[in-house]
Order: sequence, then structure tokens, then C-alpha cells
Amino acid sequence: MKIIAVIPARYASTRFPAKLMQDLGGKTVILRTYEAAISTELFDDVFVATDSELIFNEIISNGGKAIMSVKEHESGSDRIAEAVENMEVDVVINVQGDEPFINKKPLEELIEVFKNDTKNQVDLGSLMFQITDKEEVNNPNNVKVITDQQGFALYFSRSVIPFPRDENAGVRYMKHIGIYAFRKAALMDFYRLPMLSLEASEKLEQLRYLEYGKRIKMVETSHGSIGIDTPEDLEKARKLLKN
Repeated sequence: MKIIAVIPARYASTRFPAKLMQDLGGKTVILRTYEAAISTELFDDVFVATDSELIFNEIISNGGKAIMSVKEHESGSDRIAEAVENMEVDVVINVQGDEPFINKKPLEELIEVFKNDTKNQVDLGSLMFQITDKEEVNNPNNVKVITDQQGFALYFSRSVIPFPRDENAGVRYMKHIGIYAFRKAALMDFYRLPMLSLEASEKLEQLRYLEYGKRIKMVETSHGSIGIDTPEDLEKARKLLKN
């Protein structure tokens, strides 16, 4: 099984423009993320897929591998799909470009999903962890996921799911971490299929997979991600590097 990682890297960002090219302890955020992905030693290859010549040159000039996107893309999945369309690979891991502190353990667990999937029931794997704070649960920036008894995703939402009509029902609220492992075939289907109403409404690309009947196996982890979405996050990351 050939497994690669692709880091989709868009230069423009609504909340923090050019965040991937910001300095983080003497290296850019995107270069640190790329090097962190390689250092896990989990992948046969690692690429950055980008719409930016700045990011492309940053990776190439530091001895890395980058692919320039030809088209404009709505989502990271589309960008990755274009990059791997002509590659001979089995599983593609989407590593977020703004997460330079990659934790190896949950990525290993994602890869194990496919190694153990002898009946080819899994189209995608992704990560989730439990949140208990009410503010976090109610925050629409925290995407929640509910699963069936086998751990397959039933739905993702920015809303509170399930709704706590009975607060003593013992429900656990699970936050989705946007790291995916795709079978290449499922990823290419996503790329070719049009967006439907649920994805358009929630602005969550993972809903396209569910709307077209793909199966997403969720892996629970205790490792929350450390992403850089705002200038404040960048300052926290700089402090974390110094410690």
C-alpha cells in the first residue's frame, strides 16, 4: 500500500492572510509543517500543493517537493485531488498546512484504519476528540460529528449535534479535526462530483462525501490539533517553540 501526504497550501486566508509564510522560529509556518510531516516517517512521499509561487518556491528552495495548482479550488480536497490525479498511490493523507506541530500518533491510527480494512468498507478516515466545555460545543467554528456504533460518521455540523433535548442522555460531544485519509478513488470521485445543498449550507466539504454515500471512519484521539488561524495563534506557537 503506497501512502503519501499532501499539504494543501493556499496563500490567501480569510482570517489571517499569508499566514503560511509567517516566521515561526526562523522558518515559515508551511516549511515547519512540511518538515514535521516528513519527520513522522509514516509516508512514502510528502508534497505541498499550492496556488502560490511564494509557497512553491519556499518548499522547493529548501529541498522539498511542491506541486503548483493549475485551477482555482474551493476546498483542500479539490486541491489535493488535482495534485495526485496522475500518481500511482493507494491512500492520501491530507495534512493541514497551518499545523506545524504534527503529532505522529493520530496519523498512525488513521493509517491503521486502511491497513485493517480488509473488506474495503472505508472510503475516508478522519479524527475527532471529545469536548465538554459548553462554549466550545456551541461555537460554530468547532465542527461537531456524530457516528454510528462502528465509528462511521453520520453527520458533521457547525450546530450542536445531537441537540440536548435530554441533558441526562449521556451524549458525548465530538469535535472534528480536519485531517483526512482518503482512498484515492474516493478522493477522485469527490473532485468530479458537484457540490450539493448540505455542503453548500454548512460550508463543510466532508458533507459532500456523505451526501454521495461515501463512508468516513472516525478515529477518536486525545491529541487536539494546534492550528494557526489568527495572529494570536501564531504568537502562542512562537512561545511553544521556545519552551
